Amino acid sequence: MAVLGECACWATRPLLPVVRTWELDARRWVRALRRSPVKVVFPSGQVVERKPGPGKQPRKAAAETSPREQRLKQSRQVPPSQTPSTWEESGLRYDKAFPGDKRLSSVMTVVKSRPFREKQGKILLEGRRLIADALKAGAVPKVFFFSRLEYIKELPIEKLKGVSLIKVKFEDIKDWSDLVTPQGIMGIFAKPDHVKMTYPETQLRHTLPILLICDNLRDPGNLGTILRSAAGVGCSKVILTKGCVDAWEPKVLRAGMGAHFQVPIINNVDWEAVPNYLPADTRVYVADNCGLYTQAQAQAQMSNKASDCGWVCDRRPLQFHKYEEEEENLESAANKGWLPELEVQSYDSDWTEAPAAVVIGGESSGVSLESLQLAESTGGGRLLIPIVPGADGLSSAMAASVLLFEGKRQLRARAGRLSGDGSRH
Repeated sequence: MAVLGECACWATRPLLPVVRTWELDARRWVRALRRSPVKVVFPSGQVVERKPGPGKQPRKAAAETSPREQRLKQSRQVPPSQTPSTWEESGLRYDKAFPGDKRLSSVMTVVKSRPFREKQGKILLEGRRLIADALKAGAVPKVFFFSRLEYIKELPIEKLKGVSLIKVKFEDIKDWSDLVTPQGIMGIFAKPDHVKMTYPETQLRHTLPILLICDNLRDPGNLGTILRSAAGVGCSKVILTKGCVDAWEPKVLRAGMGAHFQVPIINNVDWEAVPNYLPADTRVYVADNCGLYTQAQAQAQMSNKASDCGWVCDRRPLQFHKYEEEEENLESAANKGWLPELEVQSYDSDWTEAPAAVVIGGESSGVSLESLQLAESTGGGRLLIPIVPGADGLSSAMAASVLLFEGKRQLRARAGRLSGDGSRH
């Protein structure tokens, strides 16, 4: 039995290392089969390099790559639309409004009220185009409310530093929006100063020596349309006297379609201070039909409607800023010497020889006595746009457009005559 045991032990001892050696050799062969050679040397001595397949890198090269290089390579592989590097590198952060957050409602209450708006010196701009125009012109943003982060990323990064960014629900913006289809972004800006604004270079190159004075305009839609016409013509500036609707009211901004950031606007000016904003030798012209009363007393009929076309006045009472309570009519005012005697001339007569300022009256109250006095003192007059007898007069916005573009036509025609090539004008 002892002999058998020794034989058994002797027979089993050499088997263990043999099995282990075979297993190790087998693993080595499998690993060798999986490897792809970098270089192949043929018997002739020719060396051929083989590049690894797509997505495969040598383990040694991957190990030698630093973590920083790996992160850079991964960021390059991400599509540009999903790369937040510019946003994060700029250090911008935004807050997410929580349920019951009152920041949006409290700000909207302020900017939608003119007294609070003037006291706080802030305005509300809504929509990506209007906000982009304001930023380009140099307006200073304070707070942005937006429903999607993409709307903020579309704006210039350098203009957003120091601005409070608050992400809110679209339903909250819709509740406070004045637009039929809200665009999901609102901006609170400091009230722009026309002196500090940067207007488009093309606008500055086409500026004309024509200035517009809005006198007691109270309709937001009309004022916004007038500002668009002033920007389209190339007015040097627009002056809004006291009694006009606020130029920065949301409805005026919406009707202006960006004109606020294309032409200088001077808001809420006293008539005594208006001459300070006029260039030297400026002549002031009043756009109304009051001259028809003195010229056509023999006519049997005149229009009885001045409410729809405030720049036109007839026998009905002419409202003056200083005499609104007395409601003196045109005839008694003329007898008392309140009305200056101004020459009435057709709108297409040459009235742009010197720098000109055109006064547009309000829809309901017409032009003021102060505007007539200023026109008389500067050697101006009344500009008459003839219309069919008995027809309702033009609106303030339409009258302003007709006169401003007529002034531009006259300036272009004069420039053509001076250059000796007036045919193309």
